[in-house]
Amino acid sequence: MLLLNEKDIKSVVTMKEVIEADKKAFQMIASGDVDVPLRLGIKAPKHDAEFLFMPSYAAGEEVAAVKVINIFPHNPEQGLNASPAQVLLIDGTTGVIVSLLDGATVTKMRTGASSGAAFDVLGKKDCRIGGMIGTGGQAATQLEAMCAARDLEEVRIFDLKHEHCVEFCAKMQKQLAQYNTKFTPVNSADEACEEADLFITMTPSATPVFDGTKIKAGCTVSCVGTYEPNKHEMDPAVLPRASKIICDHKETALSETGDLLIPIADGIITKDDVLGSLGDVIDGRIPGRESDDEIIVYETVGVASQDLMAAKLIYEKAKAAGIGTEWN
Repeated sequence: MLLLNEKDIKSVVTMKEVIEADKKAFQMIASGDVDVPLRLGIKAPKHDAEFLFMPSYAAGEEVAAVKVINIFPHNPEQGLNASPAQVLLIDGTTGVIVSLLDGATVTKMRTGASSGAAFDVLGKKDCRIGGMIGTGGQAATQLEAMCAARDLEEVRIFDLKHEHCVEFCAKMQKQLAQYNTKFTPVNSADEACEEADLFITMTPSATPVFDGTKIKAGCTVSCVGTYEPNKHEMDPAVLPRASKIICDHKETALSETGDLLIPIADGIITKDDVLGSLGDVIDGRIPGRESDDEIIVYETVGVASQDLMAAKLIYEKAKAAGIGTEWN
């Protein structure tokens, strides 16, 4: 079994490669070429926590995977990751576990790549300004994916902790220097979203974190942070303005995220307004962007086939490069 840590993973793959792996994962979901049961969650009320198990199997690829990702919000108080995770990659011909990958790194990369895939497929070709709300653990890969999808002049970033936002922007300016994009900390959500051609939210907020009336024509919005049915970081006001609502996986999104379930319950939209999955757009079963004036909303909750295809890509590249630690 090949053990792959964060350093190993980052040394063998690029964000653009993971974006392409995510696209394939979404196509496989839409075409039924991968078995992805709904994630299993076990609550741990004593710790305000939850254990999550995400299995997947692609017969055509002869590979399976299970990601264990546990949500322990008080971990940072002990200097620990709030979402510890590991991914097991399994040979589909023998059932042998061939790799154990750092799940936090895989999750960050494939989740960022989900927004990157959506922006590449649904975004305008000519995008200059990006906007982002949230500078937590997912922020770096979300920001890189945005820059990898489109050649942006500037990304305006807001976080309630302004000092942290300033530090984050300075760090990303160095870390993502190859994209030649300016990262600007701003003082309000309005400043982050008003001029954005591409816009990301990634917060655990139970209530909207931006004003949906401020999203400009032509913007592609990716909402990443909320997977629980009682929370909605997305302002429902943007939904009637959107010409299309697309998900990473429609069935999963409509069973999990309050970003959609709450406005559906309130009669703002219906389930029929959620057109389908990104893989359906990639394969041409439903239309993507049809004009530069359309607002398109992308809702991503994360599906196990992303972990499967990202882990497969990383494992194959690591084996070829002789990277990682063999455990016999």
